[in-house]
Amino acid sequence: MATGQRAGGPRVSSGGSLASSMGQVAVGSMVANVCAYLVHLPASAWLSTSSYGEFAVLLQATLVLGVPALALQAVAAREVVTGRPIGSLLRLGGITAVAVAILAALAVVPVMTLAHTGFTATAAAMAVAPLLVLISVGQGILQGRGQFHRLAWVIGMVGVVRTVPPLIALAVGGGSADALVATMLGAVVAVGIVGWQTGVRDLGSVGARDPGGRLSPTTVLHASQVQLVLISATSVDLLLARVVLSEHDSGVYALGTVASKVAFWLPQAIGLVLFPRLADAQRSARALRTGVGVLIGLAGVTTVAALVGGPLVPVVIGDDYRPVAGLLWLFAITGGALAILQVALLAAIARERTRIAVVPWAVVVGEVVVILTVAHSVLGLAVTAASGAVLAATLTVAATMRTATVTR
Repeated sequence: MATGQRAGGPRVSSGGSLASSMGQVAVGSMVANVCAYLVHLPASAWLSTSSYGEFAVLLQATLVLGVPALALQAVAAREVVTGRPIGSLLRLGGITAVAVAILAALAVVPVMTLAHTGFTATAAAMAVAPLLVLISVGQGILQGRGQFHRLAWVIGMVGVVRTVPPLIALAVGGGSADALVATMLGAVVAVGIVGWQTGVRDLGSVGARDPGGRLSPTTVLHASQVQLVLISATSVDLLLARVVLSEHDSGVYALGTVASKVAFWLPQAIGLVLFPRLADAQRSARALRTGVGVLIGLAGVTTVAALVGGPLVPVVIGDDYRPVAGLLWLFAITGGALAILQVALLAAIARERTRIAVVPWAVVVGEVVVILTVAHSVLGLAVTAASGAVLAATLTVAATMRTATVTR
């Protein structure tokens, strides 16, 4: 589709300079990420290693089912820039949320069987997925409008309201199931906050005629398969940990993946703010080079921080997690490489070159084979995940850069 604005489309706010916009979104993302990882500290300290493993793996499973939410945010941002009426995006968001809710219901039993989790905990975790869709469509509208200050506030507040309820549940002695039910309730509140800040009041506009033509759900499907490979790459090691490791070791490994998540989510502002430039044929290659360069630097910083801070794990969390203390730097490398992969895949969505996703898909399949056949220790699993992330990022950036250069 064209990247220029349709005639009669809304004027999109510039959102200030690139650096200012990136800084604002970085602050909001930082608040959300701190909240997301803050819950892991009391969860790992107050729950048994087995219960914490259940808690962590179900949170990750929620992200896998939330893939359409990530895709929808990118699609919504792109469509707002081109002048698509908000009603069309809300309608598409509703259709996507219903589809995800059905998938979530169907996934409860398979997830329970594969990950050895309880019904209440699993059902609560799965119920969060369609709520993430509704949150993402609102965030995509703000992103497309270039309202980065408001987007930053929304991202931060959503993180807070999704984290406080499970923290309270854990503080009063609740188990993993109680914390996940509380997480679901927090997501409901987050949906209300996003709707309020997006300014969506006239729901009648959902049925209004779209002069640009009806926005097909296949648009989300195309972007979803790209986001799915990203989430698969970030989740496959943790999801399979409870298959190839003991319950105790899978809980230990789950704590290590917190370092991966920090390194992965810390630079989220870069992709959010660069996305419009990635969609521009004249600036796409340069924007991708800029993003990758910044991310490599950040990956180095987080890796050093994990190397220095690793020995504190037994002191802060508990002696049960001592085996992972010396491996946190390896988890940080994994997260940093996955952040680079994310920007490359965002460029593929922005330029509608989604076939590039076949490259990381091939790497993920190979990673699954290695994990199931030989990676049956915490160290083996960590090395496999890091190797797969670095390989996927390197090959995908090369493929995306070549495509961006050819189409300039």
